[in-house]
Amino acid sequence: MVERRPFRSKSAFALLVLLVLGVGLFLARNLWLYALGDALIHDDGAGKADIAVVLAGDIWGHRLIKGAELVKQGYVPRVLVSGPPGIYGINEADAAIQFAVRKGYPAEWFIPLHHTGLSTREEAGFVLDGLKQRNIHSFLLVTSDYHTARARRIFLRAERERGGGPNLRAVAACDQFFSAAHWWYNREGRKTAVLEWAKTLTSVFGI
Repeated sequence: MVERRPFRSKSAFALLVLLVLGVGLFLARNLWLYALGDALIHDDGAGKADIAVVLAGDIWGHRLIKGAELVKQGYVPRVLVSGPPGIYGINEADAAIQFAVRKGYPAEWFIPLHHTGLSTREEAGFVLDGLKQRNIHSFLLVTSDYHTARARRIFLRAERERGGGPNLRAVAACDQFFSAAHWWYNREGRKTAVLEWAKTLTSVFGI
């Protein structure tokens, strides 16, 4: 009769190790979940620049308000508002500027940049073209905090591929659902983090 105890002992030990690891991960979940959220953020903070660029994709207007406040605080003279196709035939830049005006910001602070880009990578190309046409040497890249790290990498890569470009500082706009400290507490925060990580990972393969 074949002795099976060593095999069973190894299996039991492996299960015990997995159980301990699982319990450890659960108990330390706030730490590694925070790390996952924080890794999506790259905020250089505000600084003097020729212009601010507000990226599209924020239907709540937090990015645009951040850009407007940068003008109000004297960091930049104007805001270039990225405008891909919107909904119901309204370009997103036009809708965004109308929103800012309703909030009390002067319309002359904003410059719409209409384009057909449907991804951050495509958007970067149109934005950099627009900045080159305006002879811009430095800009503040304004986007949602969870989007800053990926957007910054995409813009820097696009500039390298072009042989150079204006200096940029990534500036994070707060999001009402996402924060590195507690994005996993609400459904929209979880969706935001999962989607942004999916985009981050696929962008490594040029998707």
